[in-house]
Amino acid sequence: MKIGGRLCAMGAALAVLVSAAMASAEEASPVAGTWQATADLAGAQIPFRLELTGDHDKVGATFFDGSRPTNPASDGRIEGGHLHLTFPSYAAVIDATVTDGKLEGTYVTPTRSIQIHAVRGAAAAATGGPAPAIGGEWIVPYKSEKGEAAWRLIVRQTGASAEAAILRIDGDTGTLNGRYENGAFRLSHFAGERPATLEITPQPDRSLKLVLTDGGGARNLTAVRPTVASKAGIAPTDPTKSAGVQNRAEPFRFAFRDLNGKLISNTDARFRHKVVVIDIMGSWCPNCHDEAPYLQTLYAEHQKDGLEVVALDFEQRPDELVNPHRLRAFVARYGLTYAVLLAGETKEVNAKLPQITHVNAWPTTYFLGRDGRVKATHVGFTSPGSGQRDVETRRDVEKTIVQLLAQK
Repeated sequence: MKIGGRLCAMGAALAVLVSAAMASAEEASPVAGTWQATADLAGAQIPFRLELTGDHDKVGATFFDGSRPTNPASDGRIEGGHLHLTFPSYAAVIDATVTDGKLEGTYVTPTRSIQIHAVRGAAAAATGGPAPAIGGEWIVPYKSEKGEAAWRLIVRQTGASAEAAILRIDGDTGTLNGRYENGAFRLSHFAGERPATLEITPQPDRSLKLVLTDGGGARNLTAVRPTVASKAGIAPTDPTKSAGVQNRAEPFRFAFRDLNGKLISNTDARFRHKVVVIDIMGSWCPNCHDEAPYLQTLYAEHQKDGLEVVALDFEQRPDELVNPHRLRAFVARYGLTYAVLLAGETKEVNAKLPQITHVNAWPTTYFLGRDGRVKATHVGFTSPGSGQRDVETRRDVEKTIVQLLAQK
């Protein structure tokens, strides 16, 4: 009994020491831990989770795409209550003051400045009562400037909790997540990109009323089940049939310089008799961030079989071509080993690539056979937020590549 008592006493003392050490570490770092934050955009408050680590001149940050951590290789420092974080692959920074467990500041990119507010600690458990079932796929009739007639809404639901994504021709919104409260599902997404809120209210006619607020402001939309949309003749654009080339009998031509200034052309020996994936992309494009690591995975697996990948980078700002620091960070973040070429500004895409047709979404991917001619296209790219649609997109891209590699 005495030995057992001593062991219990030692265990209790050890627990006190561990607790004290944790408390000391907490006090030593005014930022490390979980923060519940909101971003102000277009009159909307967008809730998001932020994890901060470190102290002094080594502070890091992790955003979340739904429950999935996504780290855009941030680095930063805190000094005198001022927090500065950089996100090179987004060309973005957080500048904020930290006082008494509160964070106030801005998230600044080359095109916008977003006010952010945060409090330290985990979010309180939400209560909302029984939630109606809305899981599955929906069609959102919407005539976009890109010629679309509809989008997809993909919802995964567990009780009152839900994750969703709106899938458009150029890709999806990322994972919007939240809960059912007071008659509506209130979901949000902000992971350093694609800030948005989505309010979903089930209607008596079994449709959904949507209020989507993003960089374009607030839009009132309706979602119906695919069978209802089909009867009305409404369908999303097929991403494999949206873009094309003027003459498929001609080899696809390109000639641009890489990040070291070397001219890379379709006539180079490295591409002769190879299957080549041409990725029209931009470092500013969130869905290009979804696609790039997958292309790298395919390249690493199939290069030995005769696969080459070429990214043609089009930037929104001319200074990003003069000093492509964001593109360099993009390449480093995803460990890209395939060719990445500086092609021009987004407004120049048709002039720089006169063979292409109907390219108005990013990314747009062309698949060339061993004869250098276009065999297939795919517009946009999905994130894990699109669930099974994302699985199918990745499967179909690899299937296309494997089929082309098999053609000797």
